[in-house]
Amino acid sequence: MKIKTKLRLGFGFLFAVVLFFGALSLFYINEISKSAEIILKDNYESLRYTREMRKVLDEQPLPLSNSAFKTFENSLIKEEVNITEHGEQNEVVALRKAFTLLTSAQNKPDAEREVRRRLQNIDDVNMRAIVRKNITAQNSVKQAVMLLGFAGTITFLILFSFCVNFPGFVANPLRQLLNGIKEISKGNYGQRLEFSNNDEFAEVANAFNQMAAKLNDWESSNLANIMSEKKRIEAIIEQMQDAIIGINEKEEILFINTVAASILNLNNLQASGMSLKELSTKNDLLGHIIKAGPADKPLKIYADGKESYFQLEKSEIIIPNYEKPVESSVIRTGRSAGEVIILKNITTFKELDEAKTNFIATVSHELKTPISAIKMSLKLLTDERVGKLNSEQAGLVEQIKEDSSRLLKITGELLDLSQVETGNIQLNFVPANPNEIINYAVNAVQFQAEQKHIQLEVIGSDDMPKVNADIEKTAWVLINFLSNALRYSPERSKIIIKTTVINSTVEFSVRDFGKGIDEQYRQKLFERYFRVPTDGNNKAGSGLGLAISKDFIEAQNGSIGVESAIGEGSRFYFNLPVQR
Repeated sequence: MKIKTKLRLGFGFLFAVVLFFGALSLFYINEISKSAEIILKDNYESLRYTREMRKVLDEQPLPLSNSAFKTFENSLIKEEVNITEHGEQNEVVALRKAFTLLTSAQNKPDAEREVRRRLQNIDDVNMRAIVRKNITAQNSVKQAVMLLGFAGTITFLILFSFCVNFPGFVANPLRQLLNGIKEISKGNYGQRLEFSNNDEFAEVANAFNQMAAKLNDWESSNLANIMSEKKRIEAIIEQMQDAIIGINEKEEILFINTVAASILNLNNLQASGMSLKELSTKNDLLGHIIKAGPADKPLKIYADGKESYFQLEKSEIIIPNYEKPVESSVIRTGRSAGEVIILKNITTFKELDEAKTNFIATVSHELKTPISAIKMSLKLLTDERVGKLNSEQAGLVEQIKEDSSRLLKITGELLDLSQVETGNIQLNFVPANPNEIINYAVNAVQFQAEQKHIQLEVIGSDDMPKVNADIEKTAWVLINFLSNALRYSPERSKIIIKTTVINSTVEFSVRDFGKGIDEQYRQKLFERYFRVPTDGNNKAGSGLGLAISKDFIEAQNGSIGVESAIGEGSRFYFNLPVQR
């Protein structure tokens, strides 16, 4: 039977019970009303008639007048018609005889007493009837109340039983279904529902059982796939040449491949599942790796019987967030499930880089001597004591001189770069006056500025605090800034060199009013070998000057940067700490 049919039958039964109780109540109320109506109608009329006849006797003297006679006669006739009780007929007949005697007899007092006696007897008969009917009515009321109370009790019990049992008819299957859904959500796919009734709940239970069976089959097959993929991933990780360590969100080691275990001198099987903090307290190298950042310098670790270099990489594991969301204005689609630490073996690249650096240093050093000799020869050629050159020869010599100077500068930068890459920067820290560094740099480029009619404006105070710096390398950085500014500034423009105290540092800045640098190139200016594209009017440098400048400044615990906008020029600056 369908739930809809059961609900209709249930509520129809309730309606029938309520209708039956209402009809029974109306029946007994109607019976009581009829009993009361009989008492008020028949007996009350008889009492009223006798009262009117007695009133005539009380108020009119004997013999009765015609009007009094007619009044008495009318009431008597009405009483003769309204005979309802047993014995009342005899009394009315006797009353008629006594009244006839009263109107004709000589002994009127005796006749009057007989009339009054008969009237009293009629009153007594009706009063007894009223009492009797009242008792009958009360009994009827008691019976009706008893029957209504019984019917009401039965109806209440039926309704109470219906209210108690009927909600369970709907709620119990829903509760079983809810418990089944909760078990499914916990991963208990063996949960089943059994409903004996042939209704919609049975259909829902059947669909639920089919869903649970399919989920169980899916989990079995999916688990096998997951285990297969897990073994495949573990095999891939194990075959990788890089050291790999997996950490979960509880900071426990999920996996560690053989390379990582060998570098850290650990047993990968025993290390899996251990707390990272506990293990790092016993292994200094692991503790250093955890604290180190990916942007730090490569780690030098003794591995494979030699000093090896490893680049640290850390990657957070993000998985979809299926947890119940908390009350928040932000909904997160993913959550962290741990971290993967990778140590890439860059020993081969490091060795090649060192070989490249040594080669550059050797070549630059070897080129510096012949280039200097070429410059000396060019200087001799321009001396008129050797011989005067014509205009074409002088132009060629000047071109060779510029190219030699540029080549000599490049070889110097390459030598400086080799020092930086090998970590052999020799810094001579002394208390230095910022104004002296500014003057040294300005004097070095003054001739070049005069050639382009560019004004060099120095802004700063005479009481600037001293900085703890290497004067030669700091001045080299400032000269590099000024050389670039002169190269890209138009003729008859201005370059501002400014020193400013900012917190506990002194800022050196060089501002030009050239065409500026596009935003896409600003982030790469301090990278090695990067050169901003030119329009052909200016010769591009080697791309090493700003990179070396950055290394020189950072080696002195300073910072370097650039501000530029197209059409407004550029401002290169660096900060050095004030001497304490």
